[in-house]
Amino acid sequence: MKICLVTDAWRPQTNGVVTTLTRTLEGLQQLGHATRAVAPAAFRTFPCPTYPEIRLALFPRRRLARTLEEFTPDAVHIATEGPLGQAARHWCLDEGMPFTTSYHTQFPQYIGARFPVPQSWSYAFLRRFHGAAARVMVATEHIRRDLEAHGFHNLAMWSRGVDVDLFRPRTLDYLSGRRPITMYVGRVAVEKNLDAFLSLKLPGTKYIVGGGPALDQLRQRYPDVVFTGYKYGEELASHLAAADAFVFPSRTDTFGLVLLEAMACGVPVAAYPVVGPIDVVKRGVTGCLHEDLATAVAGALELNRDDCRQYALSFTWERATRQFLSNLEPSCGQVPA
Repeated sequence: MKICLVTDAWRPQTNGVVTTLTRTLEGLQQLGHATRAVAPAAFRTFPCPTYPEIRLALFPRRRLARTLEEFTPDAVHIATEGPLGQAARHWCLDEGMPFTTSYHTQFPQYIGARFPVPQSWSYAFLRRFHGAAARVMVATEHIRRDLEAHGFHNLAMWSRGVDVDLFRPRTLDYLSGRRPITMYVGRVAVEKNLDAFLSLKLPGTKYIVGGGPALDQLRQRYPDVVFTGYKYGEELASHLAAADAFVFPSRTDTFGLVLLEAMACGVPVAAYPVVGPIDVVKRGVTGCLHEDLATAVAGALELNRDDCRQYALSFTWERATRQFLSNLEPSCGQVPA
């Protein structure tokens, strides 16, 4: 089957969405399917407002239409709601081509952290965007329930995996600093609520691994915190595995792929009991969830690292990819295994 994935989020961005889409395409190819990713790099772009590191396609409809017509896909999946996602949606509707979408970002909360926009407006836009899809793929049961309560339909589950060969227990002495080392890995931006972690009075050393528009501001505000910038591959995994607890202060993630990566490294999680962590973390075993984040950190530090690793082993990219494949709506009406 020829599967086209249209996404506004793609390399060189480093985040859970890009990792998920990349691993899914690799998995589909391993299963024998032909794939095509349509991403901003093939178009003229402009910087995303409030997040200039992200480039968005400028007036992509004609070029995207030509790309889709040349590829002649059997199935189209629209991963994001940006300019490329909008253009792909228009093309599919004009051509009578069934398509699926996925919900990776809680945009009502994301936008609300930046602009005084009522969440009801954001949900109305999202309902319209996803309403024409044959299926809307979501990563967790709580997200499914939330969207259902906001009038969404045709919701289907699409979980995630983790590379347990890369993200594995390693030596703790990779990092210097007074123990315990508490760490956040990911985008450094306002919606990640990092002040809630960095303002805590915790023993030991705090690490922030990653970059983003709030990095310089946070460096100035918290001079005692170790900010490493972006890390990749083995270096990233080595940093993560050397932490004593992984702190995830975000209240807006739909899943939090890095939670799985931390647990695969044997690192217990401290987070709020909100969408994302509440579905991904096994409470009291692989992490501690509490409205008092300091309490969650203290609880996480008491957990068994081996239990974290064993739990993460059950999340495989092959299983997630097969789930994605079963949700597709091909024009031929049949989804091969």
